[in-house]
Amino acid sequence: MVGAKSPCSDMKRAVAKKLIERYFYQLTDGCGNPDCDNQNCASSGKVTNLTPNQAAAQAIQLFSQEARLCDGTQPSKVARTTLEPGPASLAKSLPVKSVNPTCSDEGKQDPYLTEAKLLDIIERCKSEGSFSLLIRTLGEVFSCAKALSLSFQKTVKNDSPLAALLDRASDSLLRPPGDMNKEAIRSIQGEDKEEDSSEPSPIVPNNVDTSVDLPAVRRAFAALWSLPGEVFKSALVNALVTLADNIELDLRVFRIMPWDNMDSLLNVFLIVFEIPMLGNSEYLELALHMLCKALSCFPIVAQAKLARVWAKHCKSRLPSILQALQELITVKVIGGSFTRDYCVQDADTITAPTKVMKILYYASMLAGELDECDLNTDEDGESTSNDKSGRSLSQIPQDPLAKELGITALDARKPFIPFTDFYNEPLSDAIEMDKDFAYYKSEEPMKFSFMNYAFILTPATKTLGLYYDNRIRMYSERRMSFLQSVVGQPTNPYLRLKVRRDRLIDDALVELEMIAVENPSDLKKQLVVEFEGEQGVDEGGVSKEFFQLIVEEIFNPDYGMFTTQEDTQMTWFNPTSFESDAHFTLIGVVLGLAIYNNVILDVRFSMVVYRKLLGRKGCFADLEDWSPTLYRTLKELMDYTEDDMPEALMQTFRVANKDVFGSISFHDLKQNGDETFVTQENKKEFVDLYADFLLNKSVERQFKAFRRGFQMVTDESPLALLFRPEEIEQLVCGSKVFDFAELEAATEYEGGYTVDSKAVRNFWRVAHSLPPESQRRLLQFTTGSDRVPVGGLSRLKMVIARHGPDSDRLPIAHTCYNVLLLPDYSTIEKLQDRLLKAINYSKGFGIL
Repeated sequence: MVGAKSPCSDMKRAVAKKLIERYFYQLTDGCGNPDCDNQNCASSGKVTNLTPNQAAAQAIQLFSQEARLCDGTQPSKVARTTLEPGPASLAKSLPVKSVNPTCSDEGKQDPYLTEAKLLDIIERCKSEGSFSLLIRTLGEVFSCAKALSLSFQKTVKNDSPLAALLDRASDSLLRPPGDMNKEAIRSIQGEDKEEDSSEPSPIVPNNVDTSVDLPAVRRAFAALWSLPGEVFKSALVNALVTLADNIELDLRVFRIMPWDNMDSLLNVFLIVFEIPMLGNSEYLELALHMLCKALSCFPIVAQAKLARVWAKHCKSRLPSILQALQELITVKVIGGSFTRDYCVQDADTITAPTKVMKILYYASMLAGELDECDLNTDEDGESTSNDKSGRSLSQIPQDPLAKELGITALDARKPFIPFTDFYNEPLSDAIEMDKDFAYYKSEEPMKFSFMNYAFILTPATKTLGLYYDNRIRMYSERRMSFLQSVVGQPTNPYLRLKVRRDRLIDDALVELEMIAVENPSDLKKQLVVEFEGEQGVDEGGVSKEFFQLIVEEIFNPDYGMFTTQEDTQMTWFNPTSFESDAHFTLIGVVLGLAIYNNVILDVRFSMVVYRKLLGRKGCFADLEDWSPTLYRTLKELMDYTEDDMPEALMQTFRVANKDVFGSISFHDLKQNGDETFVTQENKKEFVDLYADFLLNKSVERQFKAFRRGFQMVTDESPLALLFRPEEIEQLVCGSKVFDFAELEAATEYEGGYTVDSKAVRNFWRVAHSLPPESQRRLLQFTTGSDRVPVGGLSRLKMVIARHGPDSDRLPIAHTCYNVLLLPDYSTIEKLQDRLLKAINYSKGFGIL
């Protein structure tokens, strides 16, 4: 057969390659004989400053010249199948003296490790019964950034200089040695004409690649940790501390990381964060903390590249790194002694790993599922421009790392690690949010605030940050009103609403519309509500009832502004509503005021509403929550692979839409939609256009007005900085966990009651026995809201106070302060009867 290779030619090729390998390793590693006199052997000291590329080219030349090979019994000449440097003895290439932090002596080659070298050292130490060589080697390499950055490089894989040259010269290998492909040799030599060092020459990585052979690193560490940890642990920990200390010193002193060193330092951290026991004992207490301090000094560009590399090459490692960081922070929080003068924000043992966790946070998003297209909108619902990387950016505030990466939390449809795994509850409980908020508002750049690292805080703690921001704005407006009164311009320091119960929507609409037109800043004042004809001072309880009543009325489908999804019972905007934009603006204001005044509402929006409030358009993925039935249908269409789609499905780009009255209308998703059938080529376009119509275009007028009202209240708030869409849902609707045991544990007692009082014990027996709906009424009666606050019922801090001896009176509640006045009923039956009557017939003032 023409062109077929004979077994003899294959054998010659294999022998030739093996010989060239031996020349290559003789030039780079040497034969191991300290008395060697071969001028083409590294052991003789006559071969210096050769890069792998140059050594590969010279090996080809030596093969063509049939040059001398050292004695084949030397370890460095054993034939290798992996084309890796080693396993020559590292003792010949490492200085004998103690570790030098500068890690290189003038005229000596920097030490470095490969998988083969480390395995060889381990085997030699086992056979000799002494691990001194291993300990010294780890100390030499892991204490020096340059040595570690040169270790575990991809220089000897199939894309290495030697392998590439062997492939290009493969035909020449069967020719006589004198006829070797000199052009191939010149080409490989020319690639390195600028190189002048004898260190490994890593493959230059792109923006999401690395020159570190990470699988080799993991195999090497697995072999190392197969040994008893006591053999090398102290040496490795001390080396890592020295390494981190030197890197931090360099970065803090010079402030700038040269571009030619960025990839090298990234290699260092890629390797050390692969250490499997980084979250244990001394590694956690000493090394990890120091490594985090050094890494936190990296410039934003370098941090962004590390996030990209972690996302692409280290996905399986990310949860372990996160766990180690969480353990470090938790240990330092629990073991720390913090005061008002020295708080958690001042402890770099806590702030440094938090900064590293931010890199991991974005790496998790990049490694997960991201939105495929531009879904951002500006205030008017128009698409925003993209950033320099081509990815769209949301209008929410961004930190520099997010800006460099071109993503936000809104882009992450499903992160690789759930967002909730980044919460650290001990830290969240230890933070004094008033001080953290002051640091957040401080113009001093050195002040660290966890509000800029909100991913680590629980929603309950972030709610406190938002609360302080809202209260400060309220007090600021109050002071301005006082100053205006002093100069003769009296104004109301509160946002006062006087409404009638039977005309609630009309009265609220008129007053809020006037305020929004005349002075929108008044919406940021503390809300005070008065029901006409009723006594009562609003200390918070009346406002809660106002919000509850207005939500019940305006979200009622009979009112016509909103509809209820059949399969989810979620609320959605009525595309055919006859109500004016002002009504939708009103409910947006109400939603914003509820958040601003720390009131929880009984609303049931789909998650896409909260995403849209933060500036994201709805897309196909949002249909899964908005209408699971429709989502499954469209998913089946997307999964259909046959070519007979037009005949089988008979679906065009014209879709039907049913309004609240049952009338069906048709809409063309594109021009001539009724004539364009859905095919394999355009099915994705159909699905995207259909989702865009349902979630965006069909309710564009209504949602614009709704969002405009919401932003009137929250435009200057750090809401978007602190909360993701699912957390805003908790902020608006409260927690879904309804646990009365939490409420009992957090309740306080006054007026003579204690936790052991008979009436108190009877009360909780009755409360726990009530059905869920009655429990909600009890919560409504006592606190003014039947919703569970963010963080659970333990956040309510309810008080039960003794209200006289046994009597026939009903219990009374001060909803402004979450206080229940409970008479000392003599029997549990009487307490149950009086309590049920109170909670079932209490609305407004004067009813009890």
